[in-house]
Amino acid sequence: MSKTRENNFIRDIYCNREYSWLQFNKRVLEQATDLTNPLLERCKFLAIFQSNLDEFFMVRMGSLINKAKLSPRERENKTGLTPAAQISGVLGVIKGLYRQSATVFSGLKRELQREGVCLVRGNQLTARRLEICRQYFFASLLPLLSPIVLDAKHPLPQLENKRIYLFFRLKKKGKERLGVMAVPEGVDRLFCIDEGKKTHLIAVEDILLQFAEHAFLGYEVLEKTTARVTRNADLDLKMEEDGAEADFSLYMQEKVVSRSALGAVRLELGENSDLFPSFLQKELRLKGANCFKVRGYLDYKFLFGLAKYFAADRAAALRYPSFVGAVPTELNADGLIGQVQRKDLFLAYPFHTMDVFIRLLNECAEDERVLSIKATIYRLDEHSRLIDALKRACEKGKEVVVVIELCARFDEENNLRFASLLQEAGCTVLYGMGNYKVHSKILSVVLKEGDKIEYLTHLGTGNYNEDTARQYTDLNILTADRAIGEDAAAFFRNLAVCNNRYPYQKLLVAPFGLKTGLIACIDEQISLAKQGSAARIVMKMNSLTDKQLIDRLAFASRCGVKIDLLVRGICCLLPSVSGKTDNIRIRSIVGRFLEHSRVYIFGEGEGRKIYISSADLMTRNTENRVEIAAPVLDKEIQRKISKMLDVMLADNVKAREILSDGGYASVLQTGEGINSQEIFLHTINQL
Repeated sequence: MSKTRENNFIRDIYCNREYSWLQFNKRVLEQATDLTNPLLERCKFLAIFQSNLDEFFMVRMGSLINKAKLSPRERENKTGLTPAAQISGVLGVIKGLYRQSATVFSGLKRELQREGVCLVRGNQLTARRLEICRQYFFASLLPLLSPIVLDAKHPLPQLENKRIYLFFRLKKKGKERLGVMAVPEGVDRLFCIDEGKKTHLIAVEDILLQFAEHAFLGYEVLEKTTARVTRNADLDLKMEEDGAEADFSLYMQEKVVSRSALGAVRLELGENSDLFPSFLQKELRLKGANCFKVRGYLDYKFLFGLAKYFAADRAAALRYPSFVGAVPTELNADGLIGQVQRKDLFLAYPFHTMDVFIRLLNECAEDERVLSIKATIYRLDEHSRLIDALKRACEKGKEVVVVIELCARFDEENNLRFASLLQEAGCTVLYGMGNYKVHSKILSVVLKEGDKIEYLTHLGTGNYNEDTARQYTDLNILTADRAIGEDAAAFFRNLAVCNNRYPYQKLLVAPFGLKTGLIACIDEQISLAKQGSAARIVMKMNSLTDKQLIDRLAFASRCGVKIDLLVRGICCLLPSVSGKTDNIRIRSIVGRFLEHSRVYIFGEGEGRKIYISSADLMTRNTENRVEIAAPVLDKEIQRKISKMLDVMLADNVKAREILSDGGYASVLQTGEGINSQEIFLHTINQL
């Protein structure tokens, strides 16, 4: 893609959302070549890059295609691009990413071979290895195959989202036909041909291509290739008003089933095909620009599991060192309820273990003083101790209310299952509020101490998911503050009666209180700057797209407020634009853990205000979801969070600085290398 066309994504102080996301994913891909990461971790980064790109097509490209059909003249509010212009532009960028990812994989493949693990293709097999693969094909693969020769009575089957298929040009008695079959599910993606000084692995689709004629007996195979289709996953999950009395869980079950039949948004083919692109594009109603010939593999998920092909000690050396999340040193063996009542507790995942939170929840389930537990759930791991504790609390006679978001994209089925389990246990289960997603991370405990009502409240930046709590960086506060406890109780009452306008005492709650609250805090810093006083804003988030907040930050910059932003992914604000954003510096950290916490800091010293939040500064979060930003009241926790952000802003190993053209540059190392995540792993309790 030409630089001129790429510059269409930049306008004044704004960067197009889709382009910014692709620049972020390019940074993920670059981690696959960063030698500060062990080899097997670099392989995982390539797999993550591809998984991210899959989701981009399913969600963002799907949304753009829908807009191009329904509102073709609608322009994006920051760069003025139409949906069609955005689609054309990002497809050009993505073609470059495909070329780069193929080069990255070639390098990783060479390194793996030096370590004794060889990934071979069908045309690289020796006679002996070819025979081993032939035996495996007949014994284990052929019985699972369902080949189809396409004709009037055998139409092209529905091609499942992201599943690998094989297509063949066949000939029989002088007549040509097309054949297709899916790579069977339930078999390992890689087949180990032999082990010795080196381990040789081959992808199952390469074996199938090699012996295809045995699946199409009587046909000559003239041409063959692999193919993978990506389908639109941008579901319209809004219920019509006349469906208000319907069971939303049944509605969601129908919607999830319908996803598999949505239109195709991308076609990937092996690079050795000339016939199939035009045929499949026609069948899938795709334009040529949405078709990609791939050098390498169509799916790199197998890279996540390469460790098992190494000896245990060597695999350990090729991965990040293992760790166990710490327990805050201030905790003792006494009951956690009493400790939180005496002093707010701070947990920073994954550097702290989530076991502390689960322990507290189990205490609440057993404690006779506890009257009720109410929680929001957005995403959970497959086997959740949180669910077990809530069920136990219900069995012990506590009132348990769970607001479970059934519209959490790609977790709908998992959440439907957990909703059913909770209901069976006697818990009250709610599915959100109107057409707003409930993305808040809050748990409210109400206790009775004698005749007095007391509160414990958990507020966090991430999901109650024990798996991601070991992989994502998130901040959590457990507090017995009465005003916050009363706000939390009111929050759950409001969700139950669909009241999204309420004058909370301390919590900033979207869709109507979060943005206005943050703008008020920005304006306080603007006022200080205009008076000649020191004024500073530090914010950390995953994405920044909300134009109103972007414009307010830019105005604050022009007024003299010093602004430091840590934005992991999408960033539609450009820093260092002369006369407009000179006082804004933006950095992004991509490392071992996924940066996920959202922190908003206004001012310095005694007057400083700090909020942790479930919300990114995206319009979808600030206006179209139920989100919470919670004030950090404890001065010691304020200091710790502020120190963490200072360390992140000083990171010169995994951090990159965003430039005024939307690109990224390495941070200049003038002294010791600072990897903030590694520092927190070893010093979280010494902050």
